[in-house]
Order: sequence, then C-alpha cells, then structure tokens
Amino acid sequence: MDIFFGLMIPFLGTVLGASCVLFMRNELNKLVEKVLLGFASGVMVAASVWSLLIPALELSQDYGKWAFVPAASGFAAGIAFLYGLDKLIPHLHLGGEKPEGLRSGLTKTAMLALAVTLHNIPEGMAVGVVFAGVITGNQEITLAGAYALAVGIAIQNFPEGAIISMPMKSNGTGKKKAFTYGVLSGIVEPIGAFLTIMITGVIEKALPFLLAFAAGAMLFVVVEELIPEASGDGDSDGATLGFAAGFLIMMILDVALG
Repeated sequence: MDIFFGLMIPFLGTVLGASCVLFMRNELNKLVEKVLLGFASGVMVAASVWSLLIPALELSQDYGKWAFVPAASGFAAGIAFLYGLDKLIPHLHLGGEKPEGLRSGLTKTAMLALAVTLHNIPEGMAVGVVFAGVITGNQEITLAGAYALAVGIAIQNFPEGAIISMPMKSNGTGKKKAFTYGVLSGIVEPIGAFLTIMITGVIEKALPFLLAFAAGAMLFVVVEELIPEASGDGDSDGATLGFAAGFLIMMILDVALG
C-alpha cells in the first residue's frame, strides 16, 4: 500500500495543478508562469542529481575505476530516448506556433497536452525505478528517499498542471475540458511507474543504468523545453529565482529524507 500511494503522489500534484483552471478567472500571469517553469526545472535537476545519478554511481562501486560506465551509458540512453520521442510525437510547446514531431491533424490543444505528457514520461520512469529499488531491498535506496522524490516531483507537477490547463482556457477551451486535458497529461506518470514496478525482478541488476536513464530523460526535458520556455523573451530573472527555489527544496527533501 505504501508503494501504491507513493507512485500516485506525483499524479496528485498534476491533478491539483490542473484544477486551478476551475477556480481562476484570468489567464496565468506571465511572470508567475516563468517562476513556475523555473521552479519545475530546479526540482527536476536536483532530483536527477541526488535521487538518480548519485545512487546510480554508488550502486556501481563494484566496477572499480569503471564505476561510471552504467551511469554514463544510462544517462546517454535517456537523452537519446527522449530525443527520439521529441522527434516522433506531435506536440506544441507553450507559447509556440510551430508544432514539433511528426505531422498530424491534431488540434493545438491536443498538441499542448502532448507536450506536457512528453515531460511526464521520464518523471514516471524515475519514480518507478526508485520504488523498484526499494522493493528489491537495495540499501542505497530507502523508502523515505523514494517518497522524497515522489513528493518533489508532485510539487513541480502542480505548476505544470496549471501551466497546461490555464492557457487552454485562454485559447477558448472550456474549463472542464482544459482540466481533463491537464489530468490526462499526467496519467502517464503512474502508468510508467507501475510498468517499471512490474518488471522489478528483471531490472534489479540494471538498476544503476535505469536510474541514470531516468536522469538523462528528465534533464533532456529541462534543457530542451522548460528552460527555453521560462526565458523565451529574454527576461529570465523570475525563471532563475524559481529554478533556485525548486533546486533548493528538492535538495533539502532528498538529503533530509533520503
């Protein structure tokens, strides 16, 4: 039951964020949007380092001077995986006009939702891999540390849920429909996490690689999408302060609870 609840925490963050569209009348303030995007970026970077890459390196100590190989190869594979999805899945970045990925007849609203869904794939993988480490009894990964990652991702999912739903309402989408799109964009997280848990026995020896894989995938999203969106017009002060706050909070969560 503890594992199930832990896997659902990030999705709850998305749902709560998306629900803002049901209560807020106006579109999201641009400065607030920048701060929230920066905050989400900071959380993801800190989570990638403390919750994923450092444990991956610690789990590879038996390799001696080659201990970096599982983490480095997993990190590169995670980058390559998200790069491939970015080129294949039709999506539209917040504030963008030109869709990315394969051509499709999807509406602008659907492609905005797919862009956030793309963000959420590596987050679901990260939570699933960490809880898989808990299930296998790995000493480098504690239940408290896994919960710290889940809570951290839930915190950054809250602004992401709002950021996807609020612009949809501003573009003419009804409140309930915008809320539904926001919720659906986050459903990939628990699905991905549960699928990872189901193959726990298979992935046990590959845990360092998979932890680094999730880190690479998350950092691809940060550098490719979140940071450019946060400072797109050249005014990056709000995004920078948001990033610092997100990084600090996630670092404290992981060190204090991990």
